[in-house]
Amino acid sequence: MSVTLIVVTLIIMFVGLAGTILPMLPGLVLIYAGFLFYGFVTGWIAYGVWAVLFWGLVVLGTFAVDHIAGSIGARKYGASRYGFWGSFLGAFAGLLIANLPGLIIGAFFGAFCGELIGGKSAHDALRSGKGALIGLLAGTLFKVTVGLVMIGTFLWWALA
Repeated sequence: MSVTLIVVTLIIMFVGLAGTILPMLPGLVLIYAGFLFYGFVTGWIAYGVWAVLFWGLVVLGTFAVDHIAGSIGARKYGASRYGFWGSFLGAFAGLLIANLPGLIIGAFFGAFCGELIGGKSAHDALRSGKGALIGLLAGTLFKVTVGLVMIGTFLWWALA
């Protein structure tokens, strides 16, 4: 297949890979769009529609995991439901206000404030905030890993 087509598809995918870390870019959705683009242009000769459906489901599942990872991390570090929801809402609000730094600070601060509202000590609230950060980082690592596997799978199929 055309080297130019593969390069254009990879550019789309690598911009998507950057988006797995930078919240202003749609991340895995762009990588998936690269799959769709290449498939439409080539008539699905490198991979079938089932592969595209599979990766679509993986993207949806990863999207769900990513949005609750910080909250799950807070929960693993002893957060109550106040810390869990505080982390979730704080990450969302922080993302809207200050993009990536806001997301990170918001998850921590949301879990911390949620725990204080729930009546926990400052020490326990800090522990929950730390868990929210760890969960957020784990979710990001998971997204990057899925993105790399998607790009690797594309290259395997396109160059075979």
